[in-house]
Amino acid sequence: MSTRQREMDLPARMSEHEALMWNIEKDPWLNPSGGSLTLLDRELDFEHFQQVLRSGVANTPRLYQRVVPGFARLSTPAWAVDTEFDLDAHLRQIALPSPGSERQLLDLATQLYSEPLDRTRPLWRFVVINGVEGGRGAIFAIIHHSVSDGIGQMRMAEMYQQFSRDLTPPPEVDLDGIIAEAAANEAAKESGGNVASSALGPIQQSVGHQVRRQLGIGRRVAAELAMWPADPSRAGEQASKVVASVRSAVSTIGPSDDGDRAGSPLLAERSRHRHLEWVRLDLDDLKAVRAAFGGTVNDVFLAGMAEAVHRYHVARDTSIESASSSFVVSTRTDKKAGGNAFTPVPVALPAGKMSIRKRVQATVDVVESAKEETKKSGGMTAMSGVINLLPISVVTQTARSAAQHIDFATSNLRGAPFPLYCSGAKVEATIAMGPVAGTGANVTAMSYDGDFDIGLFLDPAAYTDPEGFRDAVESSFADMVADAKKRAKAKKKSTKPKKEKKSLGSKGGI
Repeated sequence: MSTRQREMDLPARMSEHEALMWNIEKDPWLNPSGGSLTLLDRELDFEHFQQVLRSGVANTPRLYQRVVPGFARLSTPAWAVDTEFDLDAHLRQIALPSPGSERQLLDLATQLYSEPLDRTRPLWRFVVINGVEGGRGAIFAIIHHSVSDGIGQMRMAEMYQQFSRDLTPPPEVDLDGIIAEAAANEAAKESGGNVASSALGPIQQSVGHQVRRQLGIGRRVAAELAMWPADPSRAGEQASKVVASVRSAVSTIGPSDDGDRAGSPLLAERSRHRHLEWVRLDLDDLKAVRAAFGGTVNDVFLAGMAEAVHRYHVARDTSIESASSSFVVSTRTDKKAGGNAFTPVPVALPAGKMSIRKRVQATVDVVESAKEETKKSGGMTAMSGVINLLPISVVTQTARSAAQHIDFATSNLRGAPFPLYCSGAKVEATIAMGPVAGTGANVTAMSYDGDFDIGLFLDPAAYTDPEGFRDAVESSFADMVADAKKRAKAKKKSTKPKKEKKSLGSKGGI
């Protein structure tokens, strides 16, 4: 019934990068959680969905674990079984008021996103929504970024998705019993049967983790230093790498002195308000643009967004030469669900007046250059451990200052190329609600069953005309596709072999 059961990424403690996302949320402006709104062709069977979700939680321990902060920040936070886990605290059902329009649905999703997750419970929440116009339904979901990035969340979603409308539910599971057993095993492992050891466990574990972390760093440094006498050039090379790493981290979490990344004055205001818009494209159309102008589908996506920002500014009599943005590079090497394996890459996208062909080609160049720079330095992920040692107030202040300069952040997720179902309802689209976190907007695209859905999660203080920006996005991609198809048609016509004219006398004519 379900698409598949994946192995879950389940380390006992957060990675340095995950801990950073957990820590900066102490400033509500920097909420790193990712949300989504799944549109369904009918209302789902709630009882069936409950049973499916209970089975999924039973097989996904991270969904019944809560966060335990490390002692005095000597270590990253740990994951522990929530012995008071209650599925009803993470799943509820509501109905839209009549007429249940798409605008009402998008506004409801925005309101649900603004409700903070309870940091004393497992960090996720689902809301089943009924009453959508046309007899349709929807699912709102939110999962803290420290649990998983976008790719990991899509893989986790497989636990409640099916290949057909088949309503055969999974076998009943004793979720309470499974959680109780997991908690008992966890307690036994921590204490080793010693009460005193159990009481001191968090402190001992935090200190032990810190010692291992520092020893690991020390060993790597010692091994590197041992090689310098045999190869003196390594000293200079390693020093250059360190400098590059620091510069990359600063460019990611701190304000940049680069004028190209200063951000648009038109989009400079920030607030905690949010507005959700949605643009649907045909994936084959984007591939046609890629074929006509080069690059990847993601390059085309970024170029289209840069064109939209350009048009948005022109409509308001404001000039702009570049848009301060970012994109995400996945560093995953496995098929596991959950976890985080990504690096954010800052980039200045060309947003001045130019032809569509030149914009796509210029975007390809700047994106490739940004990727190469990140490969050299390791980006923010490489520096997360150092950043976590700084006072949280310093980190949050610096992060908010950096976000102030980003016009829009982007992400591009690859979904299933075939139809999916949730408890009897067909999935029509999934609109991603990526973390805005102090930037002007988060623009996350998701491909699914031949479509390319772009979630525009905007700060209305920056984009004061959200509908106008959505229109600029739609028209930009429409013109890109039309131009690509026109060029493809002209190219096909020019390469078509000409037919030879037959001589009148070849068949004995006059």
